[in-house]
Amino acid sequence: MGISKAGIYKKTFKLKFKDELLKEQILGVLSVNPSYGHRRIALALGLGRKRVRRVMRLFGIKPYKRKARWTKRRDLRRPEAKYLNLIKGSFPIKPNIVWVSDFTYLKFREKVIYLATFMDLYTREIVGWHISSKHTKELIIEAFVDGFKTIGSMPKMVHSDQGSEFNSESYTSFIQSLGVQVSMSKKQSPWENAYQESFYNNFKTDLGLEFDRFDDIAHFIVAIHQTINYYNQERIHLTLKMPPEKFKFTHLPT
Repeated sequence: MGISKAGIYKKTFKLKFKDELLKEQILGVLSVNPSYGHRRIALALGLGRKRVRRVMRLFGIKPYKRKARWTKRRDLRRPEAKYLNLIKGSFPIKPNIVWVSDFTYLKFREKVIYLATFMDLYTREIVGWHISSKHTKELIIEAFVDGFKTIGSMPKMVHSDQGSEFNSESYTSFIQSLGVQVSMSKKQSPWENAYQESFYNNFKTDLGLEFDRFDDIAHFIVAIHQTINYYNQERIHLTLKMPPEKFKFTHLPT
């Protein structure tokens, strides 16, 4: 058929060499970004995702996925909030229109600390956050205030689930007194606040394998701040194809 054995061996060796080289590049990306799947790795390397996925399968390379240990308690007996989901079926066309918010539990040894965040829905940047030993309305309010200090202005709307902290009179009155609309997901509908749910899933993976490895709670809190900054400034967001801060500065509407 006009094909030499030497030519076949040469092509096979060349492909094997390329695969080995790509394997090392993939491992290099994962050493810095342990939760990246093949799509983010492909974006980081500027390669096709099919090729990256093939090599990862060939060498059995998998991103680390941390098993969820903590879920938010939901009071099913509480009546529906009076606030509707105002962001359903729409999406902002510029920054600082809609912020979405939530909080999560982080266990460190025998203690539990709470992290509340506000995300700009357009840029997916975490604009404000706060850490506390208690999950109270003050946790949420301080995170919102941090977002205002960072951005320098108020969003038009904030969206969250119907947690008691978000549904408290203190929080909703404070938000509305600033001229900001309140939007909430329906009860037992976490997908209506999926942006924050997804952020926390990846955040806990990026924070590390085991939280107890930190020397003390002060080092743990520093790591939390560093991981949020990493998400904003370096971590590739699949929807944006780049980190949130880079998207914000390169895709501002004219």
